[in-house]
This record gives sequence, structure tokens and C-alpha cells, in this order.
Amino acid sequence: MAKIVFMLLFLHCVVFSSTAEDVRQHLSTVTRYHVSKDIKENTFDSSKIPDQCSPIHLNLVARHGTRAPTKKRMKDLEILSTQLKSLLQNAKEKGSSLEKLPSWLWGWSSPWKGKIKGGELITHGEDEMYNLGSRIRDRFLELFSDEYHPDVYQIRATQIPRASASAVAFGMGMFSGRGKLGPGNHRAFAVLSESRASDIMLRFHDCCQNYKVYRKQQEPAVYKFKEPVLDEITRSLAARYELNFTIKDTATLWFLCKQEASLLDITDQACGLFSNDEVNLLEWTDDLEMFILKGYGKSLNYRMGVPLLEDVILSMENAIKAKEEGFAPGSYEKARLRFAHAETLVPFSCLIGLFLEGSEFDQIQREEPLKFPPKPPQKRTWRGSTVAPFSGNNVLVLYSCSENDTSKYFVQVLHNEQPIPMAGCGGTDFCPFQVFKEKIAAAHLKHSYDNLCNAGMERQSRSKSYTSQFMEVFGWIFSGKNKDKVSPKVEL
Repeated sequence: MAKIVFMLLFLHCVVFSSTAEDVRQHLSTVTRYHVSKDIKENTFDSSKIPDQCSPIHLNLVARHGTRAPTKKRMKDLEILSTQLKSLLQNAKEKGSSLEKLPSWLWGWSSPWKGKIKGGELITHGEDEMYNLGSRIRDRFLELFSDEYHPDVYQIRATQIPRASASAVAFGMGMFSGRGKLGPGNHRAFAVLSESRASDIMLRFHDCCQNYKVYRKQQEPAVYKFKEPVLDEITRSLAARYELNFTIKDTATLWFLCKQEASLLDITDQACGLFSNDEVNLLEWTDDLEMFILKGYGKSLNYRMGVPLLEDVILSMENAIKAKEEGFAPGSYEKARLRFAHAETLVPFSCLIGLFLEGSEFDQIQREEPLKFPPKPPQKRTWRGSTVAPFSGNNVLVLYSCSENDTSKYFVQVLHNEQPIPMAGCGGTDFCPFQVFKEKIAAAHLKHSYDNLCNAGMERQSRSKSYTSQFMEVFGWIFSGKNKDKVSPKVEL
């Protein structure tokens, strides 16, 4: 009998750990970096870099590491705590069966209760970035052998603290042992930032007026796409646990599941409320939202990133010039390292044509919309857990190849440190630089940021101004008083 009990417990642990690991791989953009790297879906035979090729420059575009929930979302969890208490009390008063209810629901309170600030880089994120910096240095020792100078290794971050903190953690890993500070022999290094109001390189989405208008218009439509899934799962949860859940409850419980599983490694509470099929559907709704508002859903989403693409191309051209003209070591840039957000990484991945299938590359070159990512159980390439997890990154390595008849310079793209095919270069990850420029970048670079983001805004602003003036006068006449309005603050 004891043996049977032991075996049952063992099997329960095996099944549970398998399910828990599976949940952590389905958290869309809340997925931890090490978990994302373990997701094996489409096997790709990467190119063997020829022996006569050596790296001469590296570009990095990275999302910040794992962070705490924002202040706004922490407030949502506080509201959820109150709502759960009310639901449980109502069920108790109605005499509903409480046997099916998980024990954690009773007396649950948010792990972030009482926390005033949010959104900061947490220890997990620091580790991710520190280790990423160390691995990239060790992988490309030829590039990172020079004495540090900000003109040789340029590091940029947005002014959002979690991005600049990620840059610092990365730099500590990359330059560890290269200085004389503390037991780790660290050294100081510079992190450059542009004002949030004018950072069209890394926060182009924040400065692009046409994109802001598009996003505001699309958000209700995105919710309409998600609503049937949320409604179906809400009814299933209500029947399963005999609690009168609302769609908002379901959405917040899914958010809690992602935060618990990613930040706290807890997979048997909020995540345990959902079946595997429900997790897959909820993940898909998040991925769909990312596709429509940040990805291939509209060309403006990624084409507004042309300043970043221009900067990447320019840095490569400068590296080629330094190579051709024989600049002395330490006198030219070898790496340009950037730390930003999912709103930066996702559009940049689209600009260089990643995560495309079949004829989709030709479609985006013609600015034709792509089909939405297919709904589970169908397979899809577009997944937030691999496209833009915490610490997600694209590395573009420029190689100089001697004794090559076709091209002297090549670009290899690594996504989350793994070679990835470029649809615009015949599905290879090792692309002649000239082909990269002409086939992948040129179609985007013919657009200017100003035309993409501000064309038509002056006319709209003037029209809005006339309408606003009329409405103010109209309101003043009929209300008899002037009401001050407070603009909502956007959480970043």
C-alpha cells in the first residue's frame, strides 16, 4: 500500500512539474529569458561561418530584463483581491459547494500589496542581463578585446529606469574583470540616453503622432477580437468553480498567472485555475494584440522604426570604412549596444523580416497586411514568448570575409542568441551585406520618420482645435461654469 501511495505521489509530481514548465512557456511577452531559450519549435540549420570570415562589428537591440508589475497593474491585483473575497462570501451565503475551490483563494492577497512604486528591473532581470553581457563577450572575443572607450563600445538606453538598469547590468557582465573596482574588478562605463520626448531611435512609438492615433483607434477592435475567448473561458471558470466570475476577473487572473509564474515561479495558484487549452487560448489573445499593435498588423507599427534601422546600417558602413582604410585598433567603433522595450524590439524584428513564412516577406514589402496568427490548436510562428520575452534581443554581427568571390561583407542575425533565418535573404541567417541593404532594408528606408509619423497631423490638429473651441463655448453656455479635467497618466 505504501508503495502505491509513493508511486501516485511520484506520478503527481512528474505530471505537475511538466504542466508547470509548460505554463511558463506560454506567458507571451511576460516569459522569462531562460524559459524562452528552452522553447524548441522550428529547427533551423544555421550557416557554418567560413573560416576566412571574422566579425568586425556588432549591433545589439535588446528589451529590458524581467521587471515588476507596473503601479497600475498592481492596483488591478488589489481590486482582484477584494473581488475574490466578495465572490467567496456570496458563494458561501448561497450554500454553493466549496469543495472544488483551490485553498489558496481563501484569504489571498496580492504579493505586491502595499508596494508604492512598480515597473522596476528585478533581480531576475539583473541576472539575465549580466549573464547576456558575459556570454556575448565570450562568444565574440575578437570584438571585445580592446580597451573600453565609449566611442568603441557605445551603450544606449531609453530614459525608462528598467531599460537603463538593464544596460548597466549588461555592461557589468560584459566588462567584468576589465577594471579595478571592487572584488569583481569592474570598471565604469557610459550609458547614453535621449530625452523621452525626442527619442525617435529607441522610443519611436512614443514620438510618432500617427501611431498614437492608430493605436487609440485599434485598441477597442483588439478587445473585440479577444472578448469571445475571454467570455468562453469566463463561463467555463464559473461552471468549474461555481463562482460568478466576470470577464474582467478572468483577464486579471490571467495577468496574475503570468506574474506569479514568471516572477515568483508559482504555477499552481492562478495558473492552476486554467486548463492547458485555456492557457493556449489566452496566450494567443496576447500574441494577437502584439501582432496588431506592435507587429506585422500594420506597416506603420514597424516602419516608424526607420531611424533605428538607419542607425544600424550606418554603424555597419562605418565599420566597413574603418576596415577598408585600415584604421588603428581602438580608433573606431566595434559595437553599438541598445536597451529598450518590447515596443522597440518587436518592430525592429519586423523591419528585418523575422518570423515570416512563405510569401509573407513579399507581402510586407508591398505593404499588404498579413493574416492574423492562427488560433490554437493550429501552430504559429508568431509567439510573444519567443519574439519578445524579457531580455529578448537581436544581435546583428558584421563579418569581413577574405577570398570570397561573391561578397566581402556578410551580416548574421541572432535572435535570443540563436541564428534565425531572414526571409529577405533566401531564408539564410548569413546574408551578404549588400543584399541585406537592398532586399531587406531599402524598402523601409525610402520612408522618412517625419512623413510616416507627422504627415496630416497639422491638418487634424487644426480641425480638432476648431472643434474643441466650439465645444468649450457650447459647454460654457449650457453649464454655466468651467470644469477642470485631469489627463490620464500613461503607465510605462
